Amino acid sequence: MTEATQPDAGAARAAVIELLGVLAYGEITAFERLAEDAKMAPSVDDKAALAAMAVAEFHHFERLRAHISSLGVDPAEAMAPFVTPLDEFHRHTAPADWLEGLVKAYVGDGIAADFYREVAQHLDPGSRTLVEEVLADTGHADFVVETVRAAIERDPRVAGRLALWGRRLMGEALSQAQRVAAERDALSAMLVGGLAVPGFDLAEIGRMFLRITEAHTERMAALGLAA
Repeated sequence: MTEATQPDAGAARAAVIELLGVLAYGEITAFERLAEDAKMAPSVDDKAALAAMAVAEFHHFERLRAHISSLGVDPAEAMAPFVTPLDEFHRHTAPADWLEGLVKAYVGDGIAADFYREVAQHLDPGSRTLVEEVLADTGHADFVVETVRAAIERDPRVAGRLALWGRRLMGEALSQAQRVAAERDALSAMLVGGLAVPGFDLAEIGRMFLRITEAHTERMAALGLAA
């Protein structure tokens, strides 16, 4: 690697902080959203299941916040650039009922997690491990899949509505991820492993979003829905 292409330490640090910031705000909003969605749960057991998911998200937030602080950065400042775009996303994708909330938790959050995993491949080992652990499935996906499939079995008409909802979530989530990739210079450079190069490789970004789309199709199939 020539001197001209050596990764810039400042840019690398900025990318790490940006990724940790968006993840931390994503986790705290996921906690809030799941706690709110639990109010729509049809049974106490369902409320408890969603509450457990919310608690897991909050623990992830605490770990991310602590890691950001350990880097000498104010977590609130790291999260600040992402407050408006993430809040807008959730306003545009507010679920109408219990089942839509579950699909959003599984499909919508899954798309975001896939995007962040792609970025994390270029982080330092410590930060990458933390991101992968925070994004790892905690076992709650099984509850969502079983609940949605049971609802479809009881009333097959539900499948069409939820499939449309899943496609809408896909569009909104990809638009959000593309905005993050395009607007945050350090993150976009990190995606293609070229932190010393301004902008980003459109071909590589395209391949990344193809992988995300394929993973979305698999999740929809797991739910018994057409992508």
